[in-house]
Amino acid sequence: MVTVVPITIEGQTVIGVEVLLPKTTLLAITTDCGYIMCGALDVGLLNEKLHDRGIIAGRAVGVRTLEQLLEAPLESVTIEAERIGIVAGTTGKDALLKMLS
Repeated sequence: MVTVVPITIEGQTVIGVEVLLPKTTLLAITTDCGYIMCGALDVGLLNEKLHDRGIIAGRAVGVRTLEQLLEAPLESVTIEAERIGIVAGTTGKDALLKMLS
């Protein structure tokens, strides 16, 4: 099952996506320019093999809900995310706000 929900952060809307898979749930919250995701995100792949795409993204581990993804500190971020001021340790919510700026 796939669930797509609008999430309001400080008056701005982002999109949350939850994909229920056998024995795991994929979680992502996206803006027009980037996204944060659960531990399934391979930041190394984005930075190395897909570097030319300039993807702004961050990864939080140990999250099981979209709400937890918003509150969790990001464990790793892409080089492009760092360029806009998102670093490891930034909460998901604060990272999304930077993506919305």
